[in-house]
Amino acid sequence: MHGNGRFRNLIFGVRSIAARAALAMAIVSALTGVLTQSAQAQTYTVIYNFTGAQDGAFPEAGVTLDRGGNLYGTTSGPGFGGDVYRLTNQGGDWVFSPLYHFTGGMGGASPYAKVVFGPDGTLYGTAIAGGDPTCGQCGVAFNLRPPAAAVCGARLCSWSETVLYAFQGGNDGLSPGSGDLVFDQAGALYGMTTYGGSSCDCGTVYKVTPGGGSWTESVLHRFSNAEGQTPYGGVIFDSTGKLYGTTSLDVHYDGSVFQLAPAGGGWTITTIHGFTGPSDGGYPISGLISDALGNFYGTTSDQGPNGGGTVFELTPAGASWAFRVLYSFTGNGFGSVGPDGDLLMDGAGNLYGTTNATGAHNAGTVFKLTRSGGVWTYSLLHEFSGGSDGRWPVDGLTMDAHGNLYGTTSQGGTSSNCFQGCGVVFEISP
Repeated sequence: MHGNGRFRNLIFGVRSIAARAALAMAIVSALTGVLTQSAQAQTYTVIYNFTGAQDGAFPEAGVTLDRGGNLYGTTSGPGFGGDVYRLTNQGGDWVFSPLYHFTGGMGGASPYAKVVFGPDGTLYGTAIAGGDPTCGQCGVAFNLRPPAAAVCGARLCSWSETVLYAFQGGNDGLSPGSGDLVFDQAGALYGMTTYGGSSCDCGTVYKVTPGGGSWTESVLHRFSNAEGQTPYGGVIFDSTGKLYGTTSLDVHYDGSVFQLAPAGGGWTITTIHGFTGPSDGGYPISGLISDALGNFYGTTSDQGPNGGGTVFELTPAGASWAFRVLYSFTGNGFGSVGPDGDLLMDGAGNLYGTTNATGAHNAGTVFKLTRSGGVWTYSLLHEFSGGSDGRWPVDGLTMDAHGNLYGTTSQGGTSSNCFQGCGVVFEISP
């Protein structure tokens, strides 16, 4: 069981990665009755090594792909700062460009979430710290826009940041988590804060609405101990306008999956699954994804039948939801070594993800779950050594039109400027 100190340590080490690694088990195994395959023929390539200098360090978040095949991501350090960057594929070589550097002031600091493209084609994201100085570093939601070509010419200019909302740390929330922001059809943003809200400091679901040249924050829900608390991931919509997400803790300490439904001008929360630990997993850090049939898929970072977290499915069943564990990772039951990031689903309905600190080197893995006739088969795509190939992937993966997978590790790589490496961006080609 995690103590509250692990979660309260959000700003100064949100996911306690090093502690997890020390507690990790050595191997990954399947649930009884689920087939396991050995690693498929894949090509793993590090396409960028962070140095901890002007390019930043510790990429906790994964990467976002634009239509041109370029990658965008964030680093959370070094120190109290962080960066937004772009990797451009030029004839098979990846060229790194720093886009924006956070300084820890009003503009925010330590972005742990991906940047996402908004309807206007610019970048949006959150940082867990910085912002209003009277709050004591409560985090921000921000927008980044490229500079005008007429201003910069051929020079590389920093993008321009606009703080959409600076959290105050009270009823409005504190420290937006590591989940992706999501837009509605009117262009409003939705996300969650890990803390703040009600008197229990359990977190919020919030909305930031544009209008009249500014943005206004409203809280859709403030979590209580009974409903769940300390959400790290994001929320997603279903086809009817309901929101879904996870909390990493609840009254039983194992976390929950919830639904928020619009009702009478407000929102009504329903817990659709409460995790119990040994049988279904515990401490979901990631958010959810959905398929065309309205089924949800997610992960837990800990516990489960084999002690190292789970991949699960939630299927609508009338007025309730049917829960099923698709795969259970092996762990020692004392730390979150399993998957932390959102899953990725390809066009055939197969699932891809990362684990934080499983594998023979306690450095994490990349995996695939292939669905065939209701049976899910596990494949190991890459097992990190903890050295030049990276260590501790925290977020999920992105896939391009050719089936190449892209992701990050929060540490590892070849740089000696950071303890155990500054992190990498990697590609896995089929």
